[in-house]
Amino acid sequence: MTFERNAGILLHPTSLPGKYGIGDLGDDAHKFIDFLEKAGQKLWQVFPLGPTGYGDSPYQCFSAFAGNPNLISPDKLKEKSLLNEDDLNNIPDHDPVQIDYGQIIDYKKSLLKQAFINFNLNLNKFEKDFNKFCEENRDWLDDFAFFMAAKEAHGGIVWKDWDKGLVLRDKKSLYDWSKKLSDDIRYQKFVQFEFFNQWLSVKQYANSKGIKIIGDMPIFIAYDSADLWGNKDLFSVDKDGNLETVAGVPPDYFSETGQLWGNPLYKWKIMEKDDFLWWRSRFANLFKMVDIVRIDHFRGFEAYWEIPGNAETAINGRWVKAPGDKLFESINKHLGDVAILAEDLGVITSEVEKLRDDFDFPGMKILQFAFGTDMETKFLPHNYIPNCVVLTGAHDNDTTRAFFEKAKEDKNSDIFEHCQKYLNYFGDDIVYELIRIAYASVANIVIVPIQDILNLGGEARMNFPGKLGGNWMWRFTWDQITDDLHLKYYGLTQLYERPAKLKNAKKIVTEEA
Repeated sequence: MTFERNAGILLHPTSLPGKYGIGDLGDDAHKFIDFLEKAGQKLWQVFPLGPTGYGDSPYQCFSAFAGNPNLISPDKLKEKSLLNEDDLNNIPDHDPVQIDYGQIIDYKKSLLKQAFINFNLNLNKFEKDFNKFCEENRDWLDDFAFFMAAKEAHGGIVWKDWDKGLVLRDKKSLYDWSKKLSDDIRYQKFVQFEFFNQWLSVKQYANSKGIKIIGDMPIFIAYDSADLWGNKDLFSVDKDGNLETVAGVPPDYFSETGQLWGNPLYKWKIMEKDDFLWWRSRFANLFKMVDIVRIDHFRGFEAYWEIPGNAETAINGRWVKAPGDKLFESINKHLGDVAILAEDLGVITSEVEKLRDDFDFPGMKILQFAFGTDMETKFLPHNYIPNCVVLTGAHDNDTTRAFFEKAKEDKNSDIFEHCQKYLNYFGDDIVYELIRIAYASVANIVIVPIQDILNLGGEARMNFPGKLGGNWMWRFTWDQITDDLHLKYYGLTQLYERPAKLKNAKKIVTEEA
């Protein structure tokens, strides 16, 4: 697919402002879309939208299909008379720029439980739409709702330690537990019904403004997930759930022992037998939620680092070929010419590049990686091709301001000086200059994290890879959006033709001249 010349902002909905301790899909999401429109932005990139588990990472979810209950807006539930004013009076005290997940998860769950009670009391009002939703999504929803209900019944422990009959998915055990947990299973389906209603409303509003949403698909699933529990035959585990092999990356410049991610790997030969039905369902479901899909760790579709399931490090692994070409041929055959972006960062081989280019997927360019002695020259703007995505930084990076502040302080680093010379800029706002050069580049797509739009420091960093806890917590506030900020970025979109077809192009050229 050919992508138009556009620009957008990276912001996960949890980082939106709001009074409930975490960003949600209520009025602030619509207000952010209004800001995107005024700023001339045509793209909104988000992280995976699934229900997060331990560590609160959107890249480790209980399902590759379901939505995150914490994103459900209490105000929108009130508009449907599923909550009343009294239900919303006891909001826990919270920091407006930091999410306290332990507190928020319990609070949101209490609201959703009350909403479910009111849902059942007014069933005639919602039943038709609810039943339709359950039927249309039963291929993943039934397993997911059962999984979450059973997980809660077992005190939240990993599924491998549940009742043995459930681990093995014994038919009688499944039947008995489904009777025992029937109300809890129905509650989980209700939560997903409300999530999808709210999210699709947000998406529809964005699309009505000419804004497309870029979603994110992690290549691997979490071990503790409904996907694995319900489809053990498709993943690298035995019938008891013991990991046979796991994902990671080999030793490199950053780590002598590599990275042991621990995610189960795919049994690709089995998946090929039904023409990758599980993958086709996953893509189809995500394309209902978003307009463009960014595939995280794209290189794993060409070859992946396979590590023994009992390994303590990633050293003793091996590269194994993956049938990415067959998979994407199947996706194109069944779903058409879908919009996919390839996160092709890290050690990328010519084979990975060929897979990416054979399907015309745009790759990624990160400007923070472009400067200094150890730079990767492919990230310098003069080496770009149109079919790529340029970002100042990503969710695993520090903010651009913090990155260059640290580089400037490091006497052994030439990153800051190289960047200054490259930009021919020696002022105090190097972040904006980097954004401007991204806009000016030939890259068809420019995405800037909201933290860089706001020129924030390290306090706004989203994730520290390898750090347990304290991640994914940052939020912005509306008072950080200055009155003229949208004009600044609208001006960039016009000046650098994002989008390329400009109604007032002649006027702008004349004024600039």
